Amino acid sequence: MKANHENRLFIIWAAALTATAGSLFFSEFMGYEPCELCWYQRILMYPLVIIYGVGLVKKNAAMTLPGLILSGIGTIVSLYHYLLQKVPAIGAGDACGLVPCNVQYINVFGFITIPFLAGTAFIIIFITHLSMVRK
Repeated sequence: MKANHENRLFIIWAAALTATAGSLFFSEFMGYEPCELCWYQRILMYPLVIIYGVGLVKKNAAMTLPGLILSGIGTIVSLYHYLLQKVPAIGAGDACGLVPCNVQYINVFGFITIPFLAGTAFIIIFITHLSMVRK
C-alpha cells in the first residue's frame, strides 16, 4: 500500500476515533442523553473505528469499503438531524422518542451542534475515502 493511502487511512481512523470519543464524552461525562437519531449516528460511526483501524494495521485499504458505505449513510442521517434542529418547519419535536431530536445540548457560534460535529466527521471520512478510491 502506498504511504499516501496509509496516511489517508490514518486520518480517517483518527476522525472516527475522535467522533466516537466525543459522543461518549457527551453522554457519559456530560450526561447528555442521546436522541434516537444520535443512536443511529453512533451505530454508523462506532464500527468505523474498527474497520479503518484493521485496514490501517493490515495496510489494506481495499478491505475498508464498508466504511465508505457507512460514512455515506451517516452523512445523510447527520444532515437530516441537523436540519431538524435548525429548520423549525422540519422539526419533529417529541415525535422522535424520549429525547426530542431537535434538542440542542450544545450550540457554539449559533451553528455547531452535536449532529453538526458528527456530520463533519462523516464528511471527512467519506471524502477522504473517496480520494483514496480515485487514486
